[in-house]
Amino acid sequence: MGARILAIALNTYREAVRARVLHALLALALATTAYSLVVATLSLRGETRVVADLGAASISLYAVLVAIVMGATSLHREIEFKTIFPILTRPLRRHEYLLGKYLGMVATLTCFVALDGGFVLGVLGVEAGQGFGSLVALPLGTFAVLAVALVRARYTRVYVLLPWSFAFFAVMYWVAGPAGPERQLVVASAALTVCEVSIVVAVATLFASFSSPALTAVFTLGVFLVGRSADTLANLPVTQFGQTVRSIGAGMAHVFPNLQVYVPPRPLLLGEVSGISLPGFVASAAAHAVFYAGALLVCAALAFQRRDFQ
Repeated sequence: MGARILAIALNTYREAVRARVLHALLALALATTAYSLVVATLSLRGETRVVADLGAASISLYAVLVAIVMGATSLHREIEFKTIFPILTRPLRRHEYLLGKYLGMVATLTCFVALDGGFVLGVLGVEAGQGFGSLVALPLGTFAVLAVALVRARYTRVYVLLPWSFAFFAVMYWVAGPAGPERQLVVASAALTVCEVSIVVAVATLFASFSSPALTAVFTLGVFLVGRSADTLANLPVTQFGQTVRSIGAGMAHVFPNLQVYVPPRPLLLGEVSGISLPGFVASAAAHAVFYAGALLVCAALAFQRRDFQ
């Protein structure tokens, strides 16, 4: 079973990284990070803070957009081009196919976050005053390794980008060393973004298992917005909205995943909140993501099992 799921996941990843919309969103994310240098010049003494905050926000925003787009179109594309039919005629169960699609999308998003996060860390190193040699030599070295790997891996070059993105992120983490706690903020935000988009992709997979791409995108966006407003919905003032609306809001906050967990306050990301360990908080958020993603995938598998493709 594992080999079949892995094959579907790798194929999904290969198709996703070749999509033009993914390239466009990545370029837009990198452009937003570069523009943060311009915004930072308007600050008197908080240049690194501006770059870190805008960079972390752009990582989250564009990763969620990619998650919604991929989740809404990946499965539908297989159905539209009839490629799903020969796949399902093989000894492959539908839930295995769905899980493979999900894992492939999560791998693509993780690669996206690593590339965008690495670029944010590089820009942060520039703003923090990292030495010219490190700013030039290390990034050029990593890109040289990528070029060699792409040439040598003629038939598997599409998969080279995934491990290389993690190496690029690690190198840029070292480059951003002079930024101090701002570097920690970007890394923690990137980790939490991966957790958040894993839930968003699971939501999109659930809706895609029985709905059209347009409705899937709308429903997924709606769940995302409710999830980001969960704390607000749980504490609506009775004097303004009434007890009925407050009860409905509290019920939605308990049913929908609380995505505000993945955008915590700045002091928490910097480790300045007493009594809360940042690694422990990230681990708890990851467990929260695994629980919701698992529950959503079970529902998606049940719906997909009953779907008629005739």
